[in-house]
Amino acid sequence: MKTLVVAATKAELAFLYQHFSLQEGDFIEEKKFDVLITGVGMVATAFSLGRHLSAKYNLVLNLGIAGCFDRNIELGKVVNITQDTFAELGAEDGDNFLTITDLGFGESTYKSKNNINTDLLQVSGITVNRVSGNDKNIKNLLKRLNPSTESMEGAAVLYACQQEKIDCLQVRSISNYVEPRNKDKWKIGLAIKNLNDWAISFIGDMN
Repeated sequence: MKTLVVAATKAELAFLYQHFSLQEGDFIEEKKFDVLITGVGMVATAFSLGRHLSAKYNLVLNLGIAGCFDRNIELGKVVNITQDTFAELGAEDGDNFLTITDLGFGESTYKSKNNINTDLLQVSGITVNRVSGNDKNIKNLLKRLNPSTESMEGAAVLYACQQEKIDCLQVRSISNYVEPRNKDKWKIGLAIKNLNDWAISFIGDMN
C-alpha cells in the first residue's frame, strides 16, 4: 500500500521534487509514494484522479496553497483542511442559494477521513471555480458557509477519495487573504516553502 501525493501544480511541490530527486512528469512512481500533478481546478483534478486513483493507495495526501478568510491565521501557516465544500454547486433562487443537497441531487460538503494526527490547525474550506475577489461575494460566502480557506481543488479530492473509500489528508499553506485581488500582498513563496518543509518531514517519517 502506498501514499498518493496530489497537487494542482508542480510549482507547489518544487522543494519536494528537489529533496527526493523526483523525475519530471505529472505522474511519478516512487518506492514509498507516488506523485500526481492534476492541473488547476475541479475538472482537471477529477479527471486525473479518475485515471490514477486505485485501491493500491491507502492514503491520498492533497497538498497545495490556499487563500484564507480568517485574518487570525497568518500568511504561510500550514493547516489541515478537514472539511471542504463545493461552494458554487447548486442553484440561485433570487437572492438565495440552494445547494445540491437542498435540491436533492447529492452532497456539497465532504470530510477528510484518516487516522493521522498532524498537530496542524484544523479548519474548514471551500472549493470554487472562481477565486473570490469581490467584497460582496466574500461577505456572502462568509455568511453562508463561514469557511477558513478557499481552493480550486480540495473538495474534488475528498469526493474522489470518499467514492473509492481511500483515506485522505488535505494540507495547505496560506498564501494570501481572500480579499479584492492584490498580488503585492501575497506570500506565495513563503507558503510553498512552509508547505514543502512540512510535506518532506511527513513523507520522510512514513514507514
